[in-house]
Amino acid sequence: MKKGLIVAAVAAAAVGLTLSGCSSSSGGDSGSGAGTHALTIGMPNGSQTNNSNPFLNTSAARSLGYAFAIYEPLAEVNDTRPAQKPTPWLAKSWKWNADYTQLTITARSGVKWSDGKPFTAKDIAYSLQLRKDNSALNTEGLPYGDITTSGDTVTVDFTTGQYVNQIKVLQLFIVPEHIWKNISDPTKDANKNPVGTGPYVLKSWTTQAVTLDANSNYWGGKVAAPELRYTSYSGNDALTTALATGASQWGWTFIADYQNVYIDKDKAHNQAFYPAGLGIDYLALNTQKAPFNDVAVRQALNTVVDRAKESKVAESGVFPELKNVTGIPTPAGDSFIADDYKSQNYKVDVTAAKKILTDAGYKYSGSTLIGKDGKPVTFTLTDPAGWNDYDSGLTLIAASAKSIGIDAKVDTPTADTWTDALNTGDFQAALHWTNGGVTPWEMYSDMFDPGYYVPLGKTAVWNYGRYQNDDAKALFKQYTDATDDAGRAKALDALQKIYVEQVPTIAMDARPAGAEFSSKYYTGWPSESNAYANPQPTAPNVALILTKLKAVG
Repeated sequence: MKKGLIVAAVAAAAVGLTLSGCSSSSGGDSGSGAGTHALTIGMPNGSQTNNSNPFLNTSAARSLGYAFAIYEPLAEVNDTRPAQKPTPWLAKSWKWNADYTQLTITARSGVKWSDGKPFTAKDIAYSLQLRKDNSALNTEGLPYGDITTSGDTVTVDFTTGQYVNQIKVLQLFIVPEHIWKNISDPTKDANKNPVGTGPYVLKSWTTQAVTLDANSNYWGGKVAAPELRYTSYSGNDALTTALATGASQWGWTFIADYQNVYIDKDKAHNQAFYPAGLGIDYLALNTQKAPFNDVAVRQALNTVVDRAKESKVAESGVFPELKNVTGIPTPAGDSFIADDYKSQNYKVDVTAAKKILTDAGYKYSGSTLIGKDGKPVTFTLTDPAGWNDYDSGLTLIAASAKSIGIDAKVDTPTADTWTDALNTGDFQAALHWTNGGVTPWEMYSDMFDPGYYVPLGKTAVWNYGRYQNDDAKALFKQYTDATDDAGRAKALDALQKIYVEQVPTIAMDARPAGAEFSSKYYTGWPSESNAYANPQPTAPNVALILTKLKAVG
């Protein structure tokens, strides 16, 4: 695999997060023994609308995670342990050619859609073609070429080498051709009667709860939980209470004092698992709008944000501090950091930041920074109401901006409003996250790959700040086209230089994947001793977790 495949051990504090975690059988085995209790699942994303389109990150299906209990991927990928081999799922097997420009997929036999129709290789080909034909659905940004079928195999060509995107391809969920070919606009359809191959089927949708029943004809065997009930809470605090009291048995929310607030409420059953890797939290900066269309402002703010305080105060030490100026998490990414930056760490320096600004033509009127247009420099920081850690982080960033004379306001809209604004570029600055991946290429690509660029008003899937740089675009392609570690390292070193000098985004803290869950009714959750999956209920590997759960007693 790739150079320096390192998966970080979770920070010392996180070692204690996995309490009484139960291991389970190897990939693909279904949980034994039927349970009698519904598995309740919560997310802190506020009010939802009745939309089960798995392609749309704004849909309830994606926001709450039930999309991946209904729709399944080609393979189950553990993105928290990227060195692990993916588990074959709807793809029985797959093979890449030497330069990773062609993938041959063999479809699993004996699988049926929840409406009884057979699943075939043509469904795989159709699902990929759908993404190719609708750029808004191609959220992975994959450069599809020809897509053909022959019997139970699908051959997919790509216009460039996809060595670095193998996980992205294998995580793609598949939809039934016989349903979706009749949908006039798959980018907008609410898909209120979803048909999938997964272990659960949609039973009912209300604003109070979304209920799924076990799929009695599931190809993977009988699952333990007979019913899933999803609830969207108003924010972190509300979901924390639900998790602590057992009203919600699986969820992901930031809990500042997790030991006292959550674990200690039911020491026998309440568990948490936060595996870390190469993903980070970052401040997305809209480089198409003032003031962040000026690199000097981006550099100055980057120089004064306090990452130690961000980790300790906003994230209560659960999310590790980022120290290296490249934004690459350490120790997970030590082997990837360019020699020029190995000994360079972030430090807060107000004097240096002010000099960057005055050298660029900005002036001060007392303590207020005045822009080149003669007006005070201001901007708005935005993240959803109820996301306590991010909201606290925005307050800290605003205080840092104040230290260099910039008045930064904090806005906390609903999650839906925020997501839509981010997607269309209607924002100035917002905390967001990256995927992890097996190298820092993934986190960099998510943050500032010009290959993801779309104009303001169009829907972005990454590079929310609309960063454009021809050199960066060429380097991201150079990385994916490289045929050896030396070529990839050369491209990544150059990307680090662009990130440090041009500051397309501001890296804030390392971001472990995470989830809280209860073993009161079901065991078999991912744990430090059996880290078989990303534990979050919104991750693409949800079906794998649901098939590994076992009923207590």
